[in-house]
Amino acid sequence: MKPIERVHVIGMGALGLLYGSLITRTLGSGCVHFVMDDGRYERHQGKQHRINGEPMDFSVIRSSDATPCDLVIVAVKATGLTAALDTMATSVGPDTTIISVLNGISSEEIIAERYGAHRIVHTVAIAMDAMHFGGDLSYTKAGHLCFGVIDNTVQPHLDRVAAFCDRANVEYVVEDIQRRMWSKFMVNVGVNQTCMVYNTGYGGVLQMGSEARMTLISAMREVILLAKARGIDVTQNDLLEYLDILSSFPADATPSMGQDRINRRPSEVEMFAGTVIRLAKEHNLPVPANEFLYRRVHEIEAEY
Repeated sequence: MKPIERVHVIGMGALGLLYGSLITRTLGSGCVHFVMDDGRYERHQGKQHRINGEPMDFSVIRSSDATPCDLVIVAVKATGLTAALDTMATSVGPDTTIISVLNGISSEEIIAERYGAHRIVHTVAIAMDAMHFGGDLSYTKAGHLCFGVIDNTVQPHLDRVAAFCDRANVEYVVEDIQRRMWSKFMVNVGVNQTCMVYNTGYGGVLQMGSEARMTLISAMREVILLAKARGIDVTQNDLLEYLDILSSFPADATPSMGQDRINRRPSEVEMFAGTVIRLAKEHNLPVPANEFLYRRVHEIEAEY
């Protein structure tokens, strides 16, 4: 396959800006274009963003003006994925590779229903502490991407993306992607929802002996049991690994659902606790921590 030269990013939130800025700094602004619908285009055209305080300008184009590119990065929230599938339609051609950096374990399947699984490289973004407020992005850790294939016919697309990341200085690893997706799902189910419910940052949910920490760990352990029931080997060691990662983040920083509460935005609770509860019923597994978080998040959102 020919090398990736043109990248379209769908979504101008934390991860869209993170990867858009990383690629732009290395390969130049002509490589990356943020594609959006007419309404978002009017809001973002000419808007300057700050990445860790540094002003950056990005190319923004209407989806109606877009043409097929080499790589589409889907970086919206789960609540915006359905609309994103329409927005990216003009960006996808016969040879386009797609990666999704959404949280959760289902975005690749949803995108594949529209654009085919043959072009989708399963991807997980981990270990970043990106925070997005008012169009500005701040982070101390950019983390890295994890790539993998479930169907070996997708290997050429994985090789293509890996070669591009080498050129763009975007850190990545190739690994057992199903296990990584579920282990990342485990930590997101715990930390995102717990930070939102207890209205605190990473430091608050990691405080020894606190109710928040007990809720965090209980929610994560429920995902471990669910993963094992589905034949995926997520372990207590994975839980401890992620707690170490979280402890390296600024104590007052907060993940996306914590930011949702601050900004009074709808959260991704259906993708987290909603998914856990739904799948747990298939295996007759009790998930009281996730049921508690699910209920509290909806109560908080009802107060907006």
